Amino acid sequence: MKKWLQTLTLSTVAVLALSACGSGDDNSSGGGEAGEGESTEPSEFKVGMVTDVGGIDDKSFNQSAWEGLQAFGEEQGLEEGTNFSYLQSGSLDEFEPNLRQLVRENYDLSWGIGFLMEDAIRTVATQNEDAQLAIVDTVVNDADGNPIPNIANITFKEHEGSFLVGVIAGLRSETDKVGFVGGVEGELIKKFENGFKAGVKSVNPDAEIEVQYVADFNDPTKAQQIANTMYSNGTDIIYHSAGDSGNGVFTEAINRARNGENIWVIGVDRDQYAEGEYGTDESVTLTSMVKRTDQAVQIVSEDTMNGNFPGGEILEFGLDDSAIDIAESEQNLTDEDLSAVEDYKGQITAGEIEVPKTDEEYETFLETVE
Repeated sequence: MKKWLQTLTLSTVAVLALSACGSGDDNSSGGGEAGEGESTEPSEFKVGMVTDVGGIDDKSFNQSAWEGLQAFGEEQGLEEGTNFSYLQSGSLDEFEPNLRQLVRENYDLSWGIGFLMEDAIRTVATQNEDAQLAIVDTVVNDADGNPIPNIANITFKEHEGSFLVGVIAGLRSETDKVGFVGGVEGELIKKFENGFKAGVKSVNPDAEIEVQYVADFNDPTKAQQIANTMYSNGTDIIYHSAGDSGNGVFTEAINRARNGENIWVIGVDRDQYAEGEYGTDESVTLTSMVKRTDQAVQIVSEDTMNGNFPGGEILEFGLDDSAIDIAESEQNLTDEDLSAVEDYKGQITAGEIEVPKTDEEYETFLETVE
């Protein structure tokens, strides 16, 4: 196992412990038997996850989360289907029923993967106070803005990693035109967008950046159409943060690369070099912004099994934890790219650069580079 996973504990992550308060009526007996401070024998521990609409094979964060559960199960000698499993959601309407099913079947920890699950997990948690739930990519509070004591909130500094791949895009663009394709516009994906734009502008202030949203994490056809328009208008590098929709960007880029065009895609969440392959040792994937959802899922699942469920807390993983980085696949990167990444990574972790997350912060950041 990587050294990062061996050494990282909840005490070394940037954790904001929030006071526990507020819950709804308990109208179900669901949830695991392990309470705070009580460990569960591995053979008796049950952990499950509910995917968002991208599905378990989205080659993005759902798949990464499942790989984290699989790694946890393998390390603990657990049986898939008995001790750990997943339920796949075909639509937003299935989030709540799927979470309720895990709680009803007495899972000790039930994961909701993705910020789109916020409303569903809030409802299930407040109605099942004994259940232990966790969500990735958002913070869930009650109606009064207070933390919900039986939900662990797992977040990442995606803007930091997006800044790094933005630096690469700014250095490598031959047309000085780059693009960002987002899934569903909102606070989370805005972090990817604004971090990326800031990275581009840091090394290439004159670059043009086109931004478009698919309005769906599961519509690769529409994403391909957006990518087609961007590439046709001179964009030569597109960074996507669109879940399964992002596969449409790869499809368009591969088609064009086969016709001799010099264009690139920057992947997201996991190393997506393979998604860009189109020939022998050829890939349209320039690099990827890697978010170690798998590691976070594995850590929190193990801590919960050991009686340390971080309910009501916000766990934020970033560059400092090696939970955010660029991909290990460096075949298409130059020494200049890698040197620049290390330079800016050092400036970010040292606090010399504050990477913007919002549109307002980005506009302020621009004043420092123009």
